[in-house]
Amino acid sequence: MSNVIIHIEKLAKKYRGAEDYAVNKLCLSIAEGEIFGLLGPNGAGKTTLISMLCGLIKPTAGHFSINGFTYEKSPIALKKSIGVVPQDFAIYPSLTARENLAYFGSMYGLKGKALTHRVATSLQALGLEKFMDKRVETFSGGMKRRVNLLAGVIHQPKVLFLDEPTVGVDVHSKNAIMDYLMALHQQGTTIVYTSHHLSEAQSFCSRVGIIESGQLWKEGTPEELIAEADDARNLEDVFIEITGKGLRDV
Repeated sequence: MSNVIIHIEKLAKKYRGAEDYAVNKLCLSIAEGEIFGLLGPNGAGKTTLISMLCGLIKPTAGHFSINGFTYEKSPIALKKSIGVVPQDFAIYPSLTARENLAYFGSMYGLKGKALTHRVATSLQALGLEKFMDKRVETFSGGMKRRVNLLAGVIHQPKVLFLDEPTVGVDVHSKNAIMDYLMALHQQGTTIVYTSHHLSEAQSFCSRVGIIESGQLWKEGTPEELIAEADDARNLEDVFIEITGKGLRDV
């Protein structure tokens, strides 16, 4: 593997009062420039893992580094290295698109002409320049999703964590978002992506890991995992074979 940008060593999390670990001694290395898909059923531990990597919750055990930094030694440098785009909108509905991006950019130390330019080019890249002075609460779901994405990458992070980036959007917004993410990747951004859209993950990700019961059960390129599984035609077949056919939305 080329330069490792995310290194996870026996990372574990057990919530207070829980019988089982949400994440259990998970080990994983992600190379610089990869698009890594973290796939798993509801309750598998994906959100807990991402929350630890983003510094939102503390691990029970184990350790990790991102871009050579750890939260113990370099929390500010680590946070500047990452961008986070959650599934729930993390933008201010009463502010305009421009105001939202200016606010998030200033949080990461951008200011003056550099911030103004970054905000303008970002909005233009996702077709929002005509609406930049309208309040986000007036936007469609797809437009809000695009602003939500831009807010997470305005500071040009080395590593981007994406949670269901295209959920609930129309085809045009989905294509615009995926094209923008591919452009970020081509500029060198490492992407960690979670989604229930397995066909999207199959075409988008350079490598995937399937997580279940807080542990990484399988990892490899989509093509490798499909070839290894019996009678698998696509990544969805692999996913069902590994995680079982039981219903998870109860």
